[in-house]
Amino acid sequence: MRQQTIELISAAPGQRQCLTVLHFGPAANAPVGRPKATIQAALHADEVPALLVAQALRRRLTQLESDGQLLGDVQLLPYANPLGLGQHVWGQHQGRFDLRDGVNFNRKHPELADAATAALKGLLGDNALANVALARTALHNAAMALTSQDPAQDLKNKLVQLAITSDVVLDLHCDAEAAVHLYGLTPQAPTCAELGAWLGARAVLLATESGDSPFDEACSRPWFVLQQRFAEHPLPLACFCATLELRGQADTSHALAEQDALAIIEFLRRQGLVAGAPAPLPAALCQPTQLAASEPLHAPCAGVVVFHKNLGDNVLASDCVADVVDIDSGVVRPVCALSAGVLYARVATRWATPGMRLAKIAGSTLQRTGNLLSA
Repeated sequence: MRQQTIELISAAPGQRQCLTVLHFGPAANAPVGRPKATIQAALHADEVPALLVAQALRRRLTQLESDGQLLGDVQLLPYANPLGLGQHVWGQHQGRFDLRDGVNFNRKHPELADAATAALKGLLGDNALANVALARTALHNAAMALTSQDPAQDLKNKLVQLAITSDVVLDLHCDAEAAVHLYGLTPQAPTCAELGAWLGARAVLLATESGDSPFDEACSRPWFVLQQRFAEHPLPLACFCATLELRGQADTSHALAEQDALAIIEFLRRQGLVAGAPAPLPAALCQPTQLAASEPLHAPCAGVVVFHKNLGDNVLASDCVADVVDIDSGVVRPVCALSAGVLYARVATRWATPGMRLAKIAGSTLQRTGNLLSA
């Protein structure tokens, strides 16, 4: 294992913040062109179960490297957001939004497709592998040409620069309270479903563009765009990227972390990065559905939240998922589902403000538009 330290733009004199990248891989005489994976933890820095899973992965990857079982290169970022790790307000950790301007750390990542398109004009041919190599070089060059004006943008640029040449990118997150679920690109639904089966996911949510440029789409969506723009040339989607939501913020368990790390290693084995015969794929607990069909449930008023449905429950259209109790009038306001599906996430607080998102259901009948992700 080789450790790399990448310094970020300083926010002020005397301040220094760095990314740590752990590189695992086969011996130097391994075949050229071996696969590459990037795994990063807690881009939302207060989503700490991801940090624990990264430590379990660190131990497993160290052993696999020592045993000569790694067939490709794996770079692991045990914490992807040193800026957010240091943000506290009145004793509470605030790692989701940059306190400088309120922007979500997992939004507004660089979009590389236009620069890569310009670089690839007139270069692609009939050889799919050669086209992938050309596209990967164009995307890498576009990423390395990015400039930064502030620490948060510098962080986002550097994360994309690290990941953009990878075959597999896994972005480890969690929700407030949640069952395991993941987000991926619609054309990569079969691979998303496989990963979901390994993790025991209760929802696999797909989109070709979820809105506001999250990290996963900064890595995978350029391939989809280039494939559409150069449809006359064979160009596979050469980067699989998914956001893994590893339950809720309080779910820090050594047993769960080891379980998730093992599932990720088995997924990497099936992707050709780890030696050995793949274990049998577990039975899937869900089928992929469109993110546009997921249903957010909102509070109709301020009040105390009482949930009637638990994480992983199947919900029918018109089922009451929660009540909001108005403590001024005493009125109990039911919050009901419009569509059938699985309740895969809900808030951790039990005090609601008007319009607050309380829960999310993975359904199949709604067709939402615009930005599909929560704030």
